[in-house]
Amino acid sequence: MSTDALDTVVAGRLAAVRTRIASAATRSGRLPEAVRLIAVSKTFGADAVRAAHAAGQVDFGENRVQEALGKRADTADLPLRWHLIGPLQSNKANKIPGAFASVQSVHSVDLVERLSRASVAAGVDLPILIQVDLAHEATKSGLAEAELRSLLAGARELPGVRVEGLMLLPPYAEDLEQVRPWFRRLRDLRETLLAEGTPADQLRELSMGMSHDFEVAIEEGATIVRVGSALFGNR
Repeated sequence: MSTDALDTVVAGRLAAVRTRIASAATRSGRLPEAVRLIAVSKTFGADAVRAAHAAGQVDFGENRVQEALGKRADTADLPLRWHLIGPLQSNKANKIPGAFASVQSVHSVDLVERLSRASVAAGVDLPILIQVDLAHEATKSGLAEAELRSLLAGARELPGVRVEGLMLLPPYAEDLEQVRPWFRRLRDLRETLLAEGTPADQLRELSMGMSHDFEVAIEEGATIVRVGSALFGNR
């Protein structure tokens, strides 16, 4: 596909996704700008990223550190924000500060501590989200709900990292009404934590919803949606 054709296709898809985000936000009684779109560019090249940026997209998500760093280098002339949304191995924590605007897939105390040390060494402050495991699927990472409170408390004492919310990967279902309860559970968990006294700035974001189900996620309170195939096509 030529550059011009790619720009046109991606711009059209981006406009359609933003319209759907706005409609879902309105249905849930919120402003469209209350929901941030992260364009998931994994497996797609820098040309697709450039096409999305030309249409106004700034936030991009990647699953793998090395792929993200390569793409970041290839688009270094653009003012983009890169977010790591896939599993992070502890031994790669030192590659994160300064390269990523956030890590949304933090799932252990050890990883928070490693990111803290790496961020302090780099002299930066790193926003992170805690990936919560509600469904206990063997193929997905995440922190058990029972361990969440102690992690949030411990993270408040660590320099260089700043917990800003929770992230969820629900079980896949064609019927979106089977997915909705998982989003509602994460929202309810946040409300419970707030009622218990967890500082609101640690629970500002709910990152949940992808191409298949982001509208339902928004209706249930998502502040961040991670959309890939609806923007760039099937992988």
